[in-house]
Amino acid sequence: MRDMGGDQIQEAVAGAVAALRTAAGERDWSVKAGRLDWSCRRTAEHIASDLIAYAGQIAGRPTDRYVPFRIDCALCEGPDDLLEVIEATGALLAAAVRTAPREARGFHPYPFRSANREGFAAMGIAEVLLHTHDIAEGLGIAYEPPAQLCEDVLTRIFPHVQPGPDHWRTLLWATGRGELPGRAPVTEWRWMNNLVIPTERLTLQGVTPAAATDLRIGGTGGFEWIEGKPQGGTDVSSGLVVKAYERGRHRPEWGVFVLVRRSDGLAIGGMGFHGVPDDEGRVEVGYDLSEPARGNGYATEALRALSAWALARDDVKLLCAKVDRANTPSQGVVSRAGFTRVREDEEEYVYELRAGELT
Repeated sequence: MRDMGGDQIQEAVAGAVAALRTAAGERDWSVKAGRLDWSCRRTAEHIASDLIAYAGQIAGRPTDRYVPFRIDCALCEGPDDLLEVIEATGALLAAAVRTAPREARGFHPYPFRSANREGFAAMGIAEVLLHTHDIAEGLGIAYEPPAQLCEDVLTRIFPHVQPGPDHWRTLLWATGRGELPGRAPVTEWRWMNNLVIPTERLTLQGVTPAAATDLRIGGTGGFEWIEGKPQGGTDVSSGLVVKAYERGRHRPEWGVFVLVRRSDGLAIGGMGFHGVPDDEGRVEVGYDLSEPARGNGYATEALRALSAWALARDDVKLLCAKVDRANTPSQGVVSRAGFTRVREDEEEYVYELRAGELT
């Protein structure tokens, strides 16, 4: 799985600065930047401020607020000075991401109140790519970043956006900056970092399309697994995530979560939904756990947390779990998590949990 970190941040910044330096001495940077209301100079200042802000968030790791970092570019005499500031703040974000532990998270308001180091890297790169596009459009110069960087951003923080044949054009369309054949114009947009649900001993970490693609083919998905690789059920469920993403039907909060043990950061299993809730508010849940982690109550703890999160939503009325008749340990997990057996056939038992029944 390709990393999303300091090297990619510096690649994005280097490409942007190289493009903008061609217009540093001969263009009027007071003109509007593309479709923005900001000038090109103001947009460049914004890039630098976002890069240093994200560095502060992942370095300081506040859980409920932004660290108040801001770049004052009043002393920058011209575009060359601004571009040097962007290079410096990009280097700071790259360093912060490289040194942050894999489990570190900092505050970001939308939509799930936090982001990990990959998320901050992706957000920083998105700011660089998109606002360099805005400035280039305002100045009348050419700019197109590497397709791989655009795909990296899309598969980390735009999991709800159906991929297209051209990653750069897809990213521009997804952020209201362009058109794609067969798709309606975008007028409002936000990126989405992965959802993380904490429990006493675990964190349930939402799997991005990038991680799911790697897990599907037997990779680690960027996690450190207790047995070196996940159980077979995790790569199957990750394949479902990839298919939904490719069709534009993926909703990240209704995908797959990796269970990560707080004590040592090891991934010990997977859990998630088989799709979005249906019209009656019913959604099916499934899970697996690595052999060395079994017998410690982890699956029950995770299922109770995931169930509580789901049943607290207005669009969920009923959770369903199907368990093989021969799988006695899994039957114990759903029962201890509060599910009730409602029916059976020759191969499996069906369990349900309704809103209000979770204690």
